[in-house]
Amino acid sequence: MAFSPRPFLLVLAFDELSNVNITLAIPYAWTGDNDICHVPVTHHAFDAHFFRLGGILHIADVSAPRMGSSTREDEPWAFECRENLRKMVVGKEVTFTVIHALPASNTDPDVQRDLGNVEFNGIDLATDLLRSGWARTKENNSKREASEEDVKKKELETEAKAAGRGIWRAEGHPQRTVHTSMPADSPAFLKQWKDQMIDGIVEQVRDGSTVRVRLLLSDDVHQVVNVSLAGVRCPRIGGKEGEPTEPYGEEARFFTESRLLQRLVRVKLLSLPAPSSAPFSSAAASGPPPPASMFIGIVMHPNGNVAEHLVSSGLARIIEWHAGMLAAGGFMERLRAAEETAKEKKQFLYAQEKNGAGAKGKPLTGSSAKPSDRTIEGHVVRVWSGDQITIVDKAGKERRVQLSSTRAPKTTDPKQAFYAAEAKEFLRKKLIGKTVRAHVDFIRPQEGIYDERENATIKFGPNHLNVAEQLIEKGLATVVRHKRDDEDRSPDYDKLMAAEQLAITEKRGLHSGKEGTLPKLVNGSENHARATQFLSGFKRQKRIPATVDYVAAGSRFKLIIPRDNVTLTFVLSGIRAPKTARNEHEKSDPYGPESAEFATRRYMQRDVEVEFEAVDKTGGFIGAMYVNKTENVAITLVKEGLATVHAHSAENLAWSKALLDAEAEAKAAKKHIWTDYTEEEAPAPEAEESVPSKVEYIDVILSDIRADDFGFSVQILNTEGIANLEKLMVEFAKHYQNAPSPPGYAPKGQELISAKFSDGQWYRAKVRRVSPAKREAEVTFIDYGNRSTVPFSSTRPLDGKFKSLPAQAHDARLSFVKLVAPTSEYYDEAIGRFKSLCEGRKLIANVDYKEGGGGGLLHLRLIDPADPASAKGEASINGDLVREGYASIDRKGVPAKYIANYPGMMGQLQESVKLAKRERQGMYEFGDVEEE
Repeated sequence: MAFSPRPFLLVLAFDELSNVNITLAIPYAWTGDNDICHVPVTHHAFDAHFFRLGGILHIADVSAPRMGSSTREDEPWAFECRENLRKMVVGKEVTFTVIHALPASNTDPDVQRDLGNVEFNGIDLATDLLRSGWARTKENNSKREASEEDVKKKELETEAKAAGRGIWRAEGHPQRTVHTSMPADSPAFLKQWKDQMIDGIVEQVRDGSTVRVRLLLSDDVHQVVNVSLAGVRCPRIGGKEGEPTEPYGEEARFFTESRLLQRLVRVKLLSLPAPSSAPFSSAAASGPPPPASMFIGIVMHPNGNVAEHLVSSGLARIIEWHAGMLAAGGFMERLRAAEETAKEKKQFLYAQEKNGAGAKGKPLTGSSAKPSDRTIEGHVVRVWSGDQITIVDKAGKERRVQLSSTRAPKTTDPKQAFYAAEAKEFLRKKLIGKTVRAHVDFIRPQEGIYDERENATIKFGPNHLNVAEQLIEKGLATVVRHKRDDEDRSPDYDKLMAAEQLAITEKRGLHSGKEGTLPKLVNGSENHARATQFLSGFKRQKRIPATVDYVAAGSRFKLIIPRDNVTLTFVLSGIRAPKTARNEHEKSDPYGPESAEFATRRYMQRDVEVEFEAVDKTGGFIGAMYVNKTENVAITLVKEGLATVHAHSAENLAWSKALLDAEAEAKAAKKHIWTDYTEEEAPAPEAEESVPSKVEYIDVILSDIRADDFGFSVQILNTEGIANLEKLMVEFAKHYQNAPSPPGYAPKGQELISAKFSDGQWYRAKVRRVSPAKREAEVTFIDYGNRSTVPFSSTRPLDGKFKSLPAQAHDARLSFVKLVAPTSEYYDEAIGRFKSLCEGRKLIANVDYKEGGGGGLLHLRLIDPADPASAKGEASINGDLVREGYASIDRKGVPAKYIANYPGMMGQLQESVKLAKRERQGMYEFGDVEEE
């Protein structure tokens, strides 16, 4: 029984991916034989009453080579036959006539099967296939006589054979290898084809976000793979075991089928499914991995990324952990925008969802509701762990904040303990004492033993770098996997995921699969006897780099000596700070808590230098502590009125006068301890004669300028040292050109060595610090001032014959002035201006002051002899920088006595400041904002 012709679409006719009109029936695939699958539909594709019913129409009287499967290969010309018909009719409008229904298949009993004829643009499809040679007539095995139509079709087949068309070509069918199963070595396949755009044909749509694609790797190699759309997940389709289909699963599959099935697409493979996001998962695997069930990738239709349209249509949700692989290129950003569109339109999966719904953190109410109050500007005074710090804001309030969406390694996990320490140390070096800007993203409420905590995005430095992103990129932290409905997360979440993906790819830190070893620290203050053993060695080294681990009181600290792996108690000599109560049963001295708080905020976790003098009876070391090489901590505490001078112990100190002057200053200002102090009137001292300005001119050239924390090094010209250096370097280069490294050699802190610079040449260097775990050392090239981090393999012991010549580079700073702070937006301009004035030029310098004697930091007034104004006595580059608004007078970092020696210079600098303010130069562009 025949049926009347009916129009339908073979798959879909559409102009845009998101604008689809459905008519009567939708065939969605061609099986490669003479069969066409179709789906009858009577509603709009996204109507709530939509249902899917597949069907197959067999084209009568013709057959074609069969496509292969997992159990058989493609028949000759099968792929070419299907390609011809696919390109001809998929997505086009045709009409069909059903001759009769066929019995249901045993494998798919619910699929309707019919036999019939199909017309396309008024042409009978079977006739066209026979004429072009892409099909053959079926043999008539019945007893009925051949009809006129049968004879005509046979003649068309004979004509195609004679002309050598289609499958009848004389040269024979192309030889092609088709792999129908996933690659056995999936990681190797991914490595070969990752991030490349590969042409492919979608063979099957399992659900809205999972497709089976035939990748056209070359003319003679095809690979069939399963691809999960990167960044999205659609509702699941029920399985044969009776698993129910999730809501909107059929709609999502139809959405993808109608756009991709048997369409030519471009596929970019990105990753394999991650079995776990836990660190050290790579180390847990043993033996070769089994073949993956699918790849994660991007499938591009000519009209765009289908994943974006699935999300914007409300038929898919975003997979957060894919953000890492999608952030670069803006894919994730577009998915987020698509998600917002779906939420606004309340489509399908987002029908009951509101923007921002699901946030579980404490709402920002009251003062925190103001955008200005959600921003913290202040300096970091403590690093608690690899994801928590304390910031003191401008009002002086301490705020302990957590890095948003960031999880540091656990100190309690033996596998992660090393990286937990590394993460904390990374934050300490980057942030402690630095000014930062933190934006509070949400407040995590109190839960069990955990206090309420502000979670913030913290940025630092002139480039406003996100410290969490840097931490994660180095493999020292991971990104929190938030629940789908949890909106409490970092606004830079996708960037954090991208940073983690990079760390995983590069196998950094936690993702390396390696377990680091924590250094074993020795307690040097265990008792008096133990401390005495260390004292003589410490005293010989003079100033020793240390880190303040804890502040017990204003003048009592716990220090770590990194290069010796020693912890110790350190007491400042020459002063006495008020006692601080150690428990509720003790009572603090007046201003004891204030003294401890000041020391904590100013020195906690800072890098310092210490000089040792003696040991007390409890094993505590007594000595001097310096910050930034010049600030004597004892003097600072006395000057702030938070400690008093201990006359007996101070009288033998080289800096006792500075201590007494600081105490006199605190008394006069009635600071803290001295609030109620009344000084008896003393006779006015006789006026001292003014000390004439000191003149010590030298010719110099700047050999290194350091921009991170402004400083520079100079070489003093016209001396025997420079001439001797040139001779030494000739012999030095020959000696170390092929010098082997002694077996197991590792440089030590403060050791003079030979090190290879970035230009590939060897130079004399001094080790500042070493990292045994990383097998690298931070060095200063002593003849040029450059600083660098070099691997142990680029170091050699320094031969004794090269040690006699003194270092030819001298660390220096500008006299009287300081450049704008590194956090200032004018800092880069200031550095650039300084370089333009000094770099590559022979200058004259007056040595105004030397710290710590002859080998210390030089305070220099730089003069350009080519500048006509240099003939004037007080003209200098120092003054030029002040006049241009790139520097200010340094009233804290310069000793008062040395300032007093140059009244003329100070007067001219003050005039330069006034001129810069009046002309709105540099930092004064928007008014008087001179840094304190």
